[in-house]
Amino acid sequence: MRILGIDPALRITGFGLVDWNGREFTLICAGTISAPEKEPMPRRLLKIHAAVTRLIFEFKPDLMVLEKIFAHSRHPATSFALGQARGVICLACGSAGLPLAEYAASRVKKALTGNGLASKAQVQRSVTGLLGMKKVPRYLDVTDALALAIAFCYLAKAEALGKNTFTTHP
Repeated sequence: MRILGIDPALRITGFGLVDWNGREFTLICAGTISAPEKEPMPRRLLKIHAAVTRLIFEFKPDLMVLEKIFAHSRHPATSFALGQARGVICLACGSAGLPLAEYAASRVKKALTGNGLASKAQVQRSVTGLLGMKKVPRYLDVTDALALAIAFCYLAKAEALGKNTFTTHP
């Protein structure tokens, strides 16, 4: 199964693509989609949408996993802005007819480290170890996206064993 994980953002969106054979992972590609703040919002959103569409077309994933929005009462505008990036990513996913799974960051952290409050550094170590990466990605957004893809596999396996639940959207 080929899974595309995406950590959405307006400035730097992380992506990671892995193959999973039910026991081990193979890293296909990972990186970032940059949409500089100096560009107008419509152009930034178009850039994100086009890049995600290209990833889907080129690598033909079986499923996309996206991080849910974490809304903080002190920064509501951040949630709205992030929602725009998630919207164009969901549009690319829906246009391709790709199933979508969504997880909260805490659920991903728990699936990878056993601790829903794990630090980003702990998640990064877990991801790089599981994928046998020799070099740690420059941006945490990349390891967060890979963590989403890996977490889906763990949670899907747990679901198959009747130990957990997850939701996918066709």
